Amino acid sequence: MAIRSPFGRAPNLICSISDIKLVTTTVRAQAASELRDRILTGRLQPGDRLDLDQLTAEFGISRTPIREALLELSYEGLVEITPRSGMAVVGITPEDAVDNFAVLAALVGKAAEMATGRMTPAELAELAELADAIEGSDDVVAANRRFHRALNLAARSPRLLTYLRQAVRVVPGNYFELFPEAEQRSKQEHAALLEAMTRGDAPAARAIAEAHVLSAGEALGGWLAVRAAQHRDGITPA
Repeated sequence: MAIRSPFGRAPNLICSISDIKLVTTTVRAQAASELRDRILTGRLQPGDRLDLDQLTAEFGISRTPIREALLELSYEGLVEITPRSGMAVVGITPEDAVDNFAVLAALVGKAAEMATGRMTPAELAELAELADAIEGSDDVVAANRRFHRALNLAARSPRLLTYLRQAVRVVPGNYFELFPEAEQRSKQEHAALLEAMTRGDAPAARAIAEAHVLSAGEALGGWLAVRAAQHRDGITPA
């Protein structure tokens, strides 16, 4: 019996992830990350069927890490798993994406505010070095992550770090590939943030950090709106 989509249309079988390179010790995490990114960027649409056997073959790994990855995504509300209907993408709307980033922005802003009053001069200097290292890096995503991790750690709040680790999952790993212009804007915003932190202006640091994340969410929301419209019109997105 064919699996019916909970969204009222024939489901699409997704089988285009053979390019993923997995590290043995983190296959579940990388499978979850790849599938999450595809959902967050609209490459997997609401109602798309997720076939466990097909995904297992595509990733070239056992069923267990794939099943665990899909279960993780179901906890995040991105995938629906039902006994009779199988597994399907729930996905997110453009509005969901903006809201997700708004939550993340509030946390990032609070971290910047707290770090401004708690970090040492040495930590501030290190943060400036990490910001400079982003430009021209072979891996901009990793360099950007190091900058924000140092900023978050400087807030000296284990509880805030816990919330941030959960919230940051809404940022697709290929964000800078989707929006290459964001790299230059990010550099300018990092510089403004560091200037505010250097003069000890915690409210300004918080406002700059929040705006930094909110603009990213608005860009992604607009991207998803375009892709959703193309999908409705039967146009294959570029």
